[in-house]
Amino acid sequence: MNQPSYKIVFNGELMPDAALDTVKENLARLFKSDIARINALFTGAAVTLKKDLAEHEADQYLEALQKAGARVRKELDLAASLTLVPTDEHADSAPAEGSAASMSCPKCGHEQPKAESCVACGIIIEKYLARQAQQAATPVAAVAQPAASPYAPPRADVAEKLPEFGELKVLSVSGRIGRVRYLGWSMAMMLCALPIFGIGAGLTVASETLGMILIAIAMLAMAAFSVCIGVQRLHDMGWSGWLWLLNFVPVVGGVFSLLMLIIPGTQGANRYGPPPPPNSTSVKVMAWLILLVPVIGILAAIALPQYQSYVERAAQSEYSSDSEAR
Repeated sequence: MNQPSYKIVFNGELMPDAALDTVKENLARLFKSDIARINALFTGAAVTLKKDLAEHEADQYLEALQKAGARVRKELDLAASLTLVPTDEHADSAPAEGSAASMSCPKCGHEQPKAESCVACGIIIEKYLARQAQQAATPVAAVAQPAASPYAPPRADVAEKLPEFGELKVLSVSGRIGRVRYLGWSMAMMLCALPIFGIGAGLTVASETLGMILIAIAMLAMAAFSVCIGVQRLHDMGWSGWLWLLNFVPVVGGVFSLLMLIIPGTQGANRYGPPPPPNSTSVKVMAWLILLVPVIGILAAIALPQYQSYVERAAQSEYSSDSEAR
């Protein structure tokens, strides 16, 4: 007995909490297709995305497409289950040889005397059976709709398992990082830059040119690193990396940098890839340390003037003592 075949049907509905643009981008990436063909799937009409599948294959397609945000359903593929080979139960009821005075039309089932054509639907029976046999022997993928049609369903294999988390790329403008990792990497950058700036300041005593060159190189490296992690943070929010340039706009830049620290990333995969992996302990520690920087700055702003005033009073007192001694 043949195993039942299944098909995956989609009529444009979305999974709960799924955004239309995000779902279209996910489907375009999964099917390796363009947005114009993906838009044709959202007309509201039922479209068969894949057919003639075994049950486990249909379940794989169903899971992958639902993760992408498309509300698809699995149905029995009755057309793929049709066959011209007689089964045992039909063989038992077949008329004996020489007694076939009547026949049934293979297309409409009309009972009539044996003839070359059907009087009900008009088909030529021999040609119809030959065409059915040819279609049964042809793979389903080979009879798909022409690629030129904008309404043809995508044919790419999407049953591969999607990665759960994206790959971390420190020096890259692709990928995604969350809020905590953004703070942690920013603090790590500052800790690495402090000794370099200290060495540069020391070199300026011996050679002002060498010291300024070292400080300039360190500043350029910090700027490049800031661009990379800033763009990845925007990708995690589902925004374009070009928006990072808003940081240079007066007033707007301050508000925008604050939004980058507050707005959470999108749940699941978006058009920039899978979500980032969970934060490590070191990343969390670095993130908490950077939150102490404003506190240290405030304390320094209070303490430094007091210390400078104390030094000036001490120097003035020492000068007065020297004057009296003379």
